[in-house]
Amino acid sequence: MKGSMSIITDMLQGLGRAQFFLLSIIGAIPSALLRPRLLIQQLYTVGVMSLIIIVISGSFVGMVLALQGYRTLVDFGAAESLGVFVAVVIVRELGPVVTALLFAGRAGSALAAEIGLMKATDQLSGMEMMAVDPIKRVIAPRFVAGLIAMPLLSMIFAMMAIGIAGGHAIGVNLLGVDDGAYWSQIHSSLHWEDVRDSLVKSAVFGAAVSWIAVYQGYHAAPTSEGVSRATTSTVVVSSLAILALDFILTAFMFH
Repeated sequence: MKGSMSIITDMLQGLGRAQFFLLSIIGAIPSALLRPRLLIQQLYTVGVMSLIIIVISGSFVGMVLALQGYRTLVDFGAAESLGVFVAVVIVRELGPVVTALLFAGRAGSALAAEIGLMKATDQLSGMEMMAVDPIKRVIAPRFVAGLIAMPLLSMIFAMMAIGIAGGHAIGVNLLGVDDGAYWSQIHSSLHWEDVRDSLVKSAVFGAAVSWIAVYQGYHAAPTSEGVSRATTSTVVVSSLAILALDFILTAFMFH
């Protein structure tokens, strides 16, 4: 009983520290925006460097959806609706969620490891000794970069037709679905509200993953084991947070 209470207390204390840490990041965002060169550098690190895995994954997700959806739709004589199935599932759900999970595994873990190593090598302490706030100089630019990069990557995955094009390659070229019907069904069934909801999810996921990554890295123990633990915790906690937030946001959007 005492062990369970101790775990719950530690979790609540950690959540409280993370919230105060987020408030300090939000207060440092204006200063981060005044350093566009540093922000662009971080956007390249967390965004551009994650682009290849997003494009490849989006293509394969679209292909798998086309194969699975065709098997189901053809039984009901609705094979021509394959485009709608692929587009709606990717834009509403799989686009932001899969992108966020990949973003957490690639960019989130890299952020946590980088900040953790800076702490282990006393770079953050050196900044404080020189009267440079590491929250403004290191943490805030990386948080803002993740917040911006995540919706853009999700758009490339879902709304820039990477996943939809993968479904088209399988559905039209392999399974024989009519090309005109594939695109016309998407055009008539996909609405602005779907795109808006996907962007909202992506922004929330990006903020959550970036927050968790910089918090874990900044509060990591200054040892190689501490950095390793922070990197692992970033991926695990971010994945759970993405799935939980996806449920909450979907419940509100489809209320």
